[in-house]
Amino acid sequence: MEKCSPKTVETLSQPIKIGPRTAQNRFFIQAMECNKEDPSGNPSEGTLQRYVDLAKGGAGLVSLEAISVTRESRARDNQLMIMPQNEKPLTDFVTKVHEANKDTLLVFQLTHSGELSHPSFSRRVTPNPLYGYGGDLLSEDDVTKIMDDFVQAAKIAYNAGADGIDLKLCHGYLGCQMIRPHNNRKWKYGGDWDNRSRFAYELMERIRKAIPDKNFLVGSKISAWEGFPGGFGTEGPGSPIMDLTEPIKLIKGLEERSASYIIQSAGSPGITISLTQVDRHIPYYAYLNQYWAKEFRKAANPETVIIGSNFSIYRDGNNQLETVTPEQSNILDYGAWCIEDGVCDMIGLGRQSLADPYLPIKTVENRINEINFCKLCDACLELLIQQSRVGCIAYDLEAREELKKTRAEKGHLKQSHT
Repeated sequence: MEKCSPKTVETLSQPIKIGPRTAQNRFFIQAMECNKEDPSGNPSEGTLQRYVDLAKGGAGLVSLEAISVTRESRARDNQLMIMPQNEKPLTDFVTKVHEANKDTLLVFQLTHSGELSHPSFSRRVTPNPLYGYGGDLLSEDDVTKIMDDFVQAAKIAYNAGADGIDLKLCHGYLGCQMIRPHNNRKWKYGGDWDNRSRFAYELMERIRKAIPDKNFLVGSKISAWEGFPGGFGTEGPGSPIMDLTEPIKLIKGLEERSASYIIQSAGSPGITISLTQVDRHIPYYAYLNQYWAKEFRKAANPETVIIGSNFSIYRDGNNQLETVTPEQSNILDYGAWCIEDGVCDMIGLGRQSLADPYLPIKTVENRINEINFCKLCDACLELLIQQSRVGCIAYDLEAREELKKTRAEKGHLKQSHT
C-alpha cells in the first residue's frame, strides 16, 4: 500500500473529545497483553519500550494491557499487577510514557480473570460454573473484596498519573462472567438483569466517587456477543441466539455513571477466538464487529465515544476479502469510512499495534508506504497462550527467537488460525 486518499488522512487525523479530554486523532491502541512484566508484576524494560514506542507513534488513546487488581486470580504468569506495592513503579512508567508524547492519552485496563485464571499458578473463581472451566464459587463477601480491589486499583492508576481506566467487562473475564445470562444463580449478583448488572454499575459508581476528578476518564470494553449459550449478548441462559438488549442496557447504565467511552469487542478468546481476533481465513467476521459498533453508536449518547474493533484484519487491502477493491477494504480507507459513516468514532488496533506502533504518525504524515502491516499469522496469540513474551515475529527478531524457544520447549501450539 503506497498511499491513501487525502480525505482518509484528514478523517483519521481529526482530534476528538473524550469527556473533558482530547485525543489527538482517531487511533486507539487495544490492550494487548505481552507477558513481559517482572516477577513482581511491575513494568519491565520491555513493557516500557512498547508503550514509549506507542506514545511516539502518536496514537490518540492507548489502553495499557490487562493489568490485574489481584495476584491471587490471574490468567498470565507474568501479568501486570496494580496493587499498593506497584504504585511507585507504575508512576515511573507513566511518567516516561508521557515524556515520550504528552498528547497521547494513556488509560489502564483493570481486570480480574475469574474462571479464566490459570489453575497452575492461581485460583479460579466463578459466579456460576461454566462447563469446562469451573472454579471456586464466589460469595457476596468475595465480590465485595474484589470490588474493593478494583477501586484501590483505580486510585493507584490515578495517583500514578494515568489519564483514566478501562473497566474490563469483555472476553470472558470476571466482569463479563458477572453480567452474562449464564450467571443465573440465585444470589445478589445473579439472575435477572438488575442483579447481574449490579457488579458493573456499583463498581463504576464507587470508582467515580473515589476519584471525583472529571479529567480522569472512565470507560469500558464490552463484548457485544460472546457467541455461545448463555454468553453475554444472548437472549437467555441456555440460548446462543444473539440479542443486543442487555449490551445496549449496559452502555446506557455506564453512561449514567459517567462513562465517557465504550470499546466495542466480541467473543471470549478461550471459546470464540474468531469473534475476538478475526482469523485471516474468515475475514468477513470482522464485518460483524463493525455491525455491533454501529449498534453501540446508535444507542449511545452523542458525546460518548464509541471505539470499534477488529480493524487489523484489513491490512493494506491484501486480506482475502472478495467483491471489494483493496482501496475499499484496507485498514486506513475502510477505517476512515467507518468514522465518516457513523459506525464508530475511533478505530481500535490490536495485532497491528504489535506489527507497527508508529502507524498513527505515519498515517497523519502520509508516509503510508513506510507502514509495517500485520501479516495475520497470529503467532503473537500463540506466544500469549503459551505464557511466553509476546511480540510480532514478522518485524521483531526478539519475538521470532522467543517463538523458536517456545516451540522447542513447549511444542507447536496447533491452532486453526496459525
